Amino acid sequence: MKLVYNVKDKPKFGQLIVFAFQQLLAIMAATIAVPAIVGNGMSASAALFGAGVGTIVYQLFTKFRSPVFLGSSFAFIGSMLAAFAGATSMQLGYLGLIIGALFAGLVYVLIALVVKFVGVGWINKLMPAVVIGPTVALIGLSLAGAAIKDVFSYGPQDSNGSFIMTTNIWVSLICALVTFFVVVICSTYGKKMMKLIPFIIGILAGYAVGLVFTLIGNAIGNEALMVIDFAPFKALVADGVTLKTFLALPDYTFLTAIDGIKDFDTSYLATIAVAYVPVAFVVFAEHIADHKNLSSIIESDLLEDPGLHRTLLGDGIGSFVGAFFGGCPNTTYGESVGCVAITKNASVATITTTAIISMLIAFVSPFVAFLDSIPGCVMGGVCITLYGFIAVSGLKMIQKVDLEDNANLFTTSVILITGIGGMALAIGKVTITAIACALILGIITNIVLTKKKA
Repeated sequence: MKLVYNVKDKPKFGQLIVFAFQQLLAIMAATIAVPAIVGNGMSASAALFGAGVGTIVYQLFTKFRSPVFLGSSFAFIGSMLAAFAGATSMQLGYLGLIIGALFAGLVYVLIALVVKFVGVGWINKLMPAVVIGPTVALIGLSLAGAAIKDVFSYGPQDSNGSFIMTTNIWVSLICALVTFFVVVICSTYGKKMMKLIPFIIGILAGYAVGLVFTLIGNAIGNEALMVIDFAPFKALVADGVTLKTFLALPDYTFLTAIDGIKDFDTSYLATIAVAYVPVAFVVFAEHIADHKNLSSIIESDLLEDPGLHRTLLGDGIGSFVGAFFGGCPNTTYGESVGCVAITKNASVATITTTAIISMLIAFVSPFVAFLDSIPGCVMGGVCITLYGFIAVSGLKMIQKVDLEDNANLFTTSVILITGIGGMALAIGKVTITAIACALILGIITNIVLTKKKA
């Protein structure tokens, strides 16, 4: 892929800010969704701050050679819920989030040490293109349902298991399609700057259409047309406009966790370890897939330079630091990789600036409120392109694989079918995701059939 900005390139300052803002929009929805799902008073702004700090840590360990943003990990949602469920107080639950992230980070550190002394040759043999390609494609395909759910603005499920529509289905679809087509048209036919910021233009276009529908809905009293929720803005001025309204300190996890030390006991430590450690091994597999995908985009093997041991250390320690502030362990984001691929902007300076901006805006309440107010259907239109690009990137990896050979055919097939089919396994409080199960089964199948291929 011919990149407009390569890893070491630095766009002009004004462009850099715009590009960074676009990256932020790409990762923002998922990053603040994790604390919202876990609940228990977790702060979205603190999670955003933690993601920014975690990304800076990751960039330091990788010597600023890997252009990807670290955001809140969905894989650890079950672990985080277990931390609260096993706690005797809310404060202890917050302490559990930090201890759990420490356990997960230590797993990454141990694997990084093994890789440092043994090398990455075994990784390439264990996960060749015939294994890693369909796994990367599966990551994108597994997110397809989430994108379409956003497109139609589905809310929670009712007692019958059906999703509740929060807005008119046609209104949501129109906003999503406007966003989608503006993004793809700008990316395909745009000139210069327009081609580099298709997501910003697309989101603003979708937001504008949503605003029109919302104003019409307010005028005629039809709630189904009100695509944009102004509640985040109303909450800011509920007690009057003050400096505190615009600048607020995020509710950092460690501030609450300090009070939980007095309730700590060793049995709780075991609960946390069981909840977090196995998941860390699962996320390690996804770490490999993400970096293989990113390597194919920038045409430089990140597992060799800066090295898998460095990406693991950056991911593990960055994840712990992120959880220390925001409660959520971090992980490399497919949305970030997709944004790099579509815009052809792999500048690490852009990623680093995104991290700094995400830390700064965590203090600016109106900006956080604006991000919160972006309709789900608009983000759904964006995610169709982002997740689709991840899926296609995986398929490109297996272009040179001989699928006429049954050994390769079966390996690819088992990964796609078990992953898309959702073959996840629950072992106690630990859930091995469908992607991890598919990858493990694909590795085993490939090993079994290696003799035939040889």
